[in-house]
Amino acid sequence: MFLWGVVWVADKLLVVLVPLAVAGLLARALWPVARLLRRRLAPAIASAVTLLGFVLVLVGGLGLVGWAVAGQVDELGPTLDRAVDDVTDWLVDDSPFDVTRDDVDGWREAAEEALPEVLTEQATATSGIVLAGEIVVGALLSLVVTFFLLKDGTRLAGRAAELAPAHRREVTERAIVRGWDAAGGYLRGAALLGLVEAVIIGVTSLVVGAELVAAVMLVTFLAAFVPIAGAVVSGAVAVMVALVTAGTGPALVVAVVAILVQQFDNDLLAPAIYGRATQLHPLVVLLGIVGGGALFGFVGAVFAVPFLAVVINAFDEVRHGGRPARAVTT
Repeated sequence: MFLWGVVWVADKLLVVLVPLAVAGLLARALWPVARLLRRRLAPAIASAVTLLGFVLVLVGGLGLVGWAVAGQVDELGPTLDRAVDDVTDWLVDDSPFDVTRDDVDGWREAAEEALPEVLTEQATATSGIVLAGEIVVGALLSLVVTFFLLKDGTRLAGRAAELAPAHRREVTERAIVRGWDAAGGYLRGAALLGLVEAVIIGVTSLVVGAELVAAVMLVTFLAAFVPIAGAVVSGAVAVMVALVTAGTGPALVVAVVAILVQQFDNDLLAPAIYGRATQLHPLVVLLGIVGGGALFGFVGAVFAVPFLAVVINAFDEVRHGGRPARAVTT
C-alpha cells in the first residue's frame, strides 16, 4: 500500500518531478565543466556561465539540426505509414502465411490500443495553450534547479547525508556519490552509443540509396536514451524508411546492419562505455522501461533506466560498500 501511495503521489506531481529529473541529469552532464570553471571563478558565476553556455550551445545545435532535417521530419510519418501498408500487402498477397487483411487490421488496432495513452489523455484534458505553458514553466524550473545544483550540489549532498543517523552518514555519502556516478555513466553511455549507432545507420542508409537519412539519424540518436526498446524502435524506423524509399534489398541491408550494430554495442561497446556505474541486467532494463511506461506513460519509459541505475547503485553501496567516502568530483 505504501508503494502504491508513492506511485499515486508521483503521478499527481509529474509536472514538478519531470523538471526536477531533467535538472538532475542536466546538472550531472554539466558538472565537469562547472567544476573546471570553479577553479578560477566563484561558484555562482561558474554555474551561471556553464548554464548560459549550455543554453547557447543547445539553441545553436537545435538550429543546425533543424536545418539538417528541414522537411524530413514532416515526411517521416507518411513514409512510415506507406511502409506499414507495403508490409500489409506483402503479408496478405505474397507471404506464405494464411493472413487476411482483416487480421492485419485487427493487429494494428490492438497495437495502437496497447500504446501508452498518456499523450492522448493530456491532449484531451489539457488545452494546447495550457500544455505549452506547462512546458515553458517546466523548462524554466529545470534551468533554475540546474543552476542551484551546479552551485550548491556538493553542499546539498552533504546536508542530505547529515539527515542520516550518525553511524550511517559515511555509507550514505558513499551511496550519494555512487548514484551520482551512475547518472554520469548513463548519460555518457547513452550519448556515445547513440552517436555511434546514428552514424553507422545513417551511412548505411545513404549508401543503399534511402532517403530521410538525417531524420533517421536523429531518431536513432534520441532513441539511445531508452535502452533496448529505443534500439528496436529506431531500427524498425530505419528499415521501414529504406523499404519505402529504396526498396526491399536496401531495407534488408539496413536491417542486417542494425542487428549487427546492436550486437556490437551490447557485447563490446556498452560494457566499456557504461562501465561499472550502470551495470544493469538487460532484463532489469526491459522490465523497468515497461513498468515505467505502464505507470507514467512515455515519461516513465524515458526516465526508468537512469532512475533504476541511480537507485540500484546507491542501494548496492549501502549494502556492500566498504570504500571510504570521497567528494563528488566526477
